[in-house]
Amino acid sequence: MLKVTPVEVVTDAAPVYPAVLDDLVPSARHHVEQYANNPIEADHGQLKHRLRPMRGLRTDRTAQVIIAGHAFMQNLRRGHYELGHEAPPTLCVAAAFTELARTISIPTGIRGSTCLPT
Repeated sequence: MLKVTPVEVVTDAAPVYPAVLDDLVPSARHHVEQYANNPIEADHGQLKHRLRPMRGLRTDRTAQVIIAGHAFMQNLRRGHYELGHEAPPTLCVAAAFTELARTISIPTGIRGSTCLPT
C-alpha cells in the first residue's frame, strides 16, 4: 500500500494506465502529455553533454597515469605502504593522502619563487 499519496501522476498515453491508477490512487490527477517529463530528460541531456568529451583515454600517456594511480590506490588499500597505518580502517586512505601531502608539500619560502624546475 502507498504511504504517500501523489496529487498528480504523469504518464504517457498507454491505455492501461487509467484503470491501474484508478485502483491505486483514485484521488490523483492523471496527466497525459507527450513531453510532461521533459525537464528530467533535459537535465540528463546536459549531464551527458558535459561527460561525453571526458570519456575514454585519448593518449597512451593518459592511460599510463590512470593505471599507475589505480595500482597505487590498490596497493595503498592493501597495506603495501607504511602510510595511514595508525588510522582506523575506514580512514586509512584519507590519512595516507594527508601524510603524502605533508611529505611532498613545497616549503612556504619557495612557493613564490620563479626558479622552480618545470
